[in-house]
Amino acid sequence: MLGIVVSGHINFASGMRSAVEAIVGKQPQLEFVDFVESMTTDELEAALLAAKDRVNTGDGVLFLVDLYGGSPCNRAINLLLKDENVEVVAGTNLSMIVNAALEREEFSLGELTELLANGEFSQIKNLRQDLAALSQDDEGESDGL
Repeated sequence: MLGIVVSGHINFASGMRSAVEAIVGKQPQLEFVDFVESMTTDELEAALLAAKDRVNTGDGVLFLVDLYGGSPCNRAINLLLKDENVEVVAGTNLSMIVNAALEREEFSLGELTELLANGEFSQIKNLRQDLAALSQDDEGESDGL
């Protein structure tokens, strides 16, 4: 099974842990690493490496980080550059984490990374557009009488 490490600024990761566990329960091979104000970026990278080692069973490790270009992202990229069995996706949200945790046995590391990066599991929606599409669908239906 793919390992997953979630990281972000301040309490992003621990907040996501609370939400993920409330929705799907505690998941194996899923770690959360906060980058708090008292940490240096070297300490962050060491924490990410330790988390990677804990979740890695040989199928690969996916880092899900909050902001592209932020320290958690940049330090995860350092690990990606040293290990072909590591991928990083930035811009993570709750639905991505939940879906990655639930779907990781169905996909390879590369496949899951691509699905997440292309928004397959993000559930980002423009609700005005969705509601307009639904109302158009309703207008075209008849009750058959």
